This record gives sequence, C-alpha cells and structure tokens, in this order.
Amino acid sequence: MESKKKSSFGERFSKLLSKALKSKSVWEEKDEFLDVIYWIRQLVGIMLGLVWGILGFKGIFAILSFCLLNVIFVYVYCVSFQQIDEDEYGGMSEIIKEGFMTSFSSFLVFWIIIYSTLQAN
Repeated sequence: MESKKKSSFGERFSKLLSKALKSKSVWEEKDEFLDVIYWIRQLVGIMLGLVWGILGFKGIFAILSFCLLNVIFVYVYCVSFQQIDEDEYGGMSEIIKEGFMTSFSSFLVFWIIIYSTLQAN
C-alpha cells in the first residue's frame, strides 16, 4: 500500500512538473495551478536570496528589488508563458499574493545567511 502512495505522489509530481514547464498548459483544477505558482515562487525566493547575499545587496534596495522581481516573474509566467485567464483564479491580485509571504521568508533566510557568511568583516 505504501508503494501505491509513493507512485501516486510521483505520478502527480511529474504530471504537475511537466505541465508547469509546458507553455499554455490546461489546468483542470484551480488548485493545481496555484500549487505550481506557490512552489515556483519558493524557488525564486531561495535563488534571489542566494544571489542577493553573494552580490552583497543591502537594505531597502534588496527588499524592494526582491518584491518587484518576484511579482514580475509570476506575472510574466502566468500571462505570457501559461496564458491563463486570471479571472478564473480570482484576478491577478490573487495569483500575485499566492505564496508571496512564504517566498519572502525564504528569501530573507537565505539572503541573511549568505550575506552574513560572505560579507562579514
């Protein structure tokens, strides 16, 4: 029975990953697309935290540039790559808010750790 659960998770994961990487995918369930947005946003937060820490960005510039790039990335992914109808998901503001604060938290953790490690005098 455990192998059945693992295979169904693996199948679901590979299905969602292939849909996320394929342009103009059809999303049967609203939650599937929002899950993809959530996890993409987490990866973006971690990557930007690493890059900002390595580059030594500080202060309000680092935070505002993260917010701007994060929102732009999700918007472009939804509108240009997936070409979804944002009204089906409660408008673009709902999509933009999906997973933003957890992504911001991930960004802060990685940015602070990397910056403190590499830029400490």
